[in-house]
Amino acid sequence: MTQSSPAPTAPKISGGVVTRFAPSPTGFLHIGGARTALFNWLYARHTGGKFLVRVEDTDRERSTEAAVAAIFEGLDWLGLKSDDEVVFQYSRADRHRAVVEEMLAAGRAYRCWMTVEELAAAREAARAGGPALRSPWRDAPPPNDPSLPHVIRFKGPTEGTTLVDDLVKGPVTFNNADLDDLVLLRADGAPTYNLAVVVDDHDMGVTHVIRGDDHLNNAARQTLIYQAMGWTVPAFGHIPLIHGPDGAKLSKRHGAQAVGEFADMGYIPEGMRNYLARLGWGHGDDEVFSDEQAIAWFDVKDVVKAPARLDWAKLNFINGQHLRKADDARLADLTLKALNAQGAFLPADAAARLLAVVPQVKEGAKTILELAEHCAFALKVRPLALEDKTVKQLNDETRERLARLRGQLAAAPVWGVLELESLLKAFAESEGVGFGKFGPSLRGVLTGGAQAPDLNKIMTALGRDESLGRLDDALARAHEAL
Repeated sequence: MTQSSPAPTAPKISGGVVTRFAPSPTGFLHIGGARTALFNWLYARHTGGKFLVRVEDTDRERSTEAAVAAIFEGLDWLGLKSDDEVVFQYSRADRHRAVVEEMLAAGRAYRCWMTVEELAAAREAARAGGPALRSPWRDAPPPNDPSLPHVIRFKGPTEGTTLVDDLVKGPVTFNNADLDDLVLLRADGAPTYNLAVVVDDHDMGVTHVIRGDDHLNNAARQTLIYQAMGWTVPAFGHIPLIHGPDGAKLSKRHGAQAVGEFADMGYIPEGMRNYLARLGWGHGDDEVFSDEQAIAWFDVKDVVKAPARLDWAKLNFINGQHLRKADDARLADLTLKALNAQGAFLPADAAARLLAVVPQVKEGAKTILELAEHCAFALKVRPLALEDKTVKQLNDETRERLARLRGQLAAAPVWGVLELESLLKAFAESEGVGFGKFGPSLRGVLTGGAQAPDLNKIMTALGRDESLGRLDDALARAHEAL
């Protein structure tokens, strides 16, 4: 994507902004994850840093090939590509375990042999308002058989506070007494989430982490791990989730949730990027803007604290604005693909017809699917089936008038939108009638009753030969019916 120069006042980032993706069991990239990636991408571009992508695939059951592919399909469609090679967390498990060994040696972690029953009781006590989970093995000597199955826990501070100076929410203070000694390595040696992300962020040179606010509590735990290792803590920014139009958490009942669903519904990437940027962030009253403008304006500190609501009307408006600006050849190709996906019958020269009609109808469309509907009249094959009302309109007077118009159209020196508009007006004046005397019947003859723009645009889209051919077909059929 095109990159603008960083804003003069933007702080330089020496490392990168990371977007983390855990493969979803639903097998798609959620729109909330897409917006988080976009915010990371915008902030990295704005500050001159790097946009980094990491797949957190330590849950092997969920991390199927299809689930991982869905992440990249969504990101690729949106145009958000990592500036460095994508990191897969599972492949770094040995590095995660090595860090835990360092923490054990430094006394910042300990082995815990709590039984399942003891652990359940401790958790129940914590839920009932008791102290956060502290294992009895925290300061105890190992058992007689230290080879018994056990986990390794973080030995966190029990007093004082931990501050997360959040870029969105402001300073958030956590009492260390409320933060349990989290597990770093499971009994099977598998690293846990909070450990792995800290190690990976440090090793990747991550300076800023922008993610959903459901991770705010994790920021405190991760801060303690950073401090235990003597590493620089990155800046955290926790953005609110996306809700449906009714204010409830976004779900299936609100419609599309996956990036791929929005693509299938006919939204285009630049329109989607613009709309997602407006979900929780804005620049004054600006609704429609380019990537370059968003990059120049975006700052994570301007993200609002309240959840954003999905607004279909605004999405359609913004997407429609970008659709109007899009390249006609690209739109024609997208429309052709959408029609093929629908299994529509198409003439052999459908691609050429679409390229001719798209410029005349795209202004009224909000999505590619709507654009396909607006193009339908141009894809009809002669002779067109006429609506009953059109057949009734083709009385003697109307047929004779359309025949005279046909002669003037055939002789038109230039076949274009403005020229045809002038010709039709001049014809109506020469006939001493209004458009209502021939316009509806001409429209029916040219479109077969399909949705279409103004007459001059219809004929421009169809071209001279096709327009005259459709008119000739209708006049000949009406004559034979007499």
